[in-house]
Amino acid sequence: MKSLRNNVQLIGNLGADPKVKMLENGRKYALLSMATDEFLSDEKGKPFKNTEWHRVVAFGKMAEFIEKFTHKGKEVALEGKLVHRSYTDDTGKIQFISEVVADSMTLLGKKTEPKE
Repeated sequence: MKSLRNNVQLIGNLGADPKVKMLENGRKYALLSMATDEFLSDEKGKPFKNTEWHRVVAFGKMAEFIEKFTHKGKEVALEGKLVHRSYTDDTGKIQFISEVVADSMTLLGKKTEPKE
């Protein structure tokens, strides 16, 4: 069984077309913005939708799959792990990022034809 210690499963829609880039070693990586919706009720019982946005990154063959088969609005299910990292921006300020590193993805909704 896969470790449950750091396992994230999400079903949602992509908020933008994936950004696929190349690392210095020639390996591709993909950056995704993914929205998940939760339907809740306020204190008076009135239903409302709460949307959470997730930063997702994928590497290698997974990035190539994402590049070929996904686009803005596509519904996907993915699994990966949550990571936190930091970097120093151009102004010298330390920035912190939390993101899901995807290791598997299933396309949902209507069939997607591969991009050429």
